[in-house]
Amino acid sequence: MSATTRFSAYLVTQNDKGAFQGEVRTDLALDQLPAGELLVRVDYSSINYKDALSATGSPGVTRQYPHIPGIDAAGTVAASASGLFAVGDPVIVTGYRLGMDHWGGFAQYVRVPAEWAVPLPVGLSPVESMRLGTAGFTAALAVDAILSQERHRADGPVLVTGATGGVAMVAIALLAKLGCPVTAVTRKEGPVRGRLRQLGAQEVLAPEALETSDRPMLKERWSGVVDTIGGAGLEYLVKSTAAGGMVTTCGMAAGNRFSSSVFPFILRGVSLAGIDSVNQPAARRVRIWSHLATDWHVDLERICTEIGLDGITGCVREILAGTHVGRTVVKL
Repeated sequence: MSATTRFSAYLVTQNDKGAFQGEVRTDLALDQLPAGELLVRVDYSSINYKDALSATGSPGVTRQYPHIPGIDAAGTVAASASGLFAVGDPVIVTGYRLGMDHWGGFAQYVRVPAEWAVPLPVGLSPVESMRLGTAGFTAALAVDAILSQERHRADGPVLVTGATGGVAMVAIALLAKLGCPVTAVTRKEGPVRGRLRQLGAQEVLAPEALETSDRPMLKERWSGVVDTIGGAGLEYLVKSTAAGGMVTTCGMAAGNRFSSSVFPFILRGVSLAGIDSVNQPAARRVRIWSHLATDWHVDLERICTEIGLDGITGCVREILAGTHVGRTVVKL
């Protein structure tokens, strides 16, 4: 394979007026890719909120343009300078700097450090792995943290906020698969609530239905929490979590700050865990993906839409407008 071999990608550029624009390019060459031991021929990627930010010039995600977003990729090793993988190996690449300051998965090829990749586990196809993607991996990390608490099943349902987002919908499906009662929270009305129940939510609430109070602790309602939106409301979720419960947080759509007294932590033994999907060690990545291919395997096709590179711009608009639901897979 020649270094000048051409491939297609979704490239974001910044013009001389500072505006950002993404377009499908078919003339990029392999020698333009960043350094790395693995060259991966990408079959599928997926779109996440972070990709939408990268595609529109958010400096907190990507600082150097032109840039190819895409924090997820699944495909086959096309060239390897590492003993970890051989040509032809199916792999998943998520996290680290992929799609942020390193050209990402919205391309027919990515070149990455070998340690960024994990083997595609038996039982999981490339498209299934990207129906999960970083969102699914994040959800699985949150579920793993909740399951680590011995009392997670005995003290009430698990609450999932921001329930129509990718992380939350996968979390609902995983928790239901594992026998945990789930309460979903969403502002959206209509048929989407039926979809949440189909995924396994036993109850669907509006945010206004959650108890709020200045009291240091509230009635124990949740054995665990998967919070995907952050902000001030996280305080009340902590206050209303049952003794020994686990609250996980992985998003900040509602803000990056909250306040809390220490009472829920020292009187009820509530735990608060931040979920970081970017820098997980290889062994934990392999373990979580193995679960997702076997005992945690869930069918996500019903909540997924499949597009090509030419559909990315429209999907990015939906994500930033707050109208996107579920998961979108990009077929390369």
